[in-house]
Amino acid sequence: MTAPRDPFFPADLSIRASDQPIEIQRLGLIDYQKAWDYQAELAAQRARDEINDQLLILEHPSIYTAGKRTQPEDLPTNGLPVINADRGGRITWHGPGQLVMYPIIKLAEPIDVVDYVRRLEEALIQVVRDIGVSDAGRVDGRSGVWVPAHDGWVDSKVAALGIRITRGVTMHGLSINCNNTLDFYEHIVACGIADAGLTTLTRELERNVTTEELVEPMIKALDDALAGRLIVANHSFASAPDPTKVRPNRG
Repeated sequence: MTAPRDPFFPADLSIRASDQPIEIQRLGLIDYQKAWDYQAELAAQRARDEINDQLLILEHPSIYTAGKRTQPEDLPTNGLPVINADRGGRITWHGPGQLVMYPIIKLAEPIDVVDYVRRLEEALIQVVRDIGVSDAGRVDGRSGVWVPAHDGWVDSKVAALGIRITRGVTMHGLSINCNNTLDFYEHIVACGIADAGLTTLTRELERNVTTEELVEPMIKALDDALAGRLIVANHSFASAPDPTKVRPNRG
């Protein structure tokens, strides 16, 4: 996509402060609040250089989480509880069948948040395309990975991003819809976007795609993207209003 500015670091250089391997933690199905508390603990330790960079791999029980830009009209209409998170973005849903990854990474200085997000997206796009959704890409103005409209469906998001950086260390991260239900999204304005859809890899490929199938490819792609071995490229196929700046109209 066309960058609003050049990144602070050359595209082929690492944006990590460390050259030590990222340590992988497979947490399985874990409560959102428990995982959030654990992230905060790890991030504080990483900021003090007490541990190496970490990558948490997990799924959450069904839960709505609201980022800092969530608007009242985004909130669920089904009465289910919402956890207010300290990440960017607006409201989303997490649940079984959705692969979640939280990189706890100390970024090299000067901190480049935009480049970090683009590199996460690049890793996601490569993995989603490699598994068979060959036209997945970006919608300029909106984060995450999108599948172009087809077969009567509008442009639909298949992977989402929401991050926080504190003391130079990243928290929260990304989620990929593998074989999860989409029913819970029908009761919110997901990510503050009322004019687009959501999809899963299972729906797009017409076969069951498990979270486990995506784990190893995502580990490699994330490591490559953060290290500069996987270069951010132009994968945009559309543009749309930024939902963090435009209030949705549900009427």
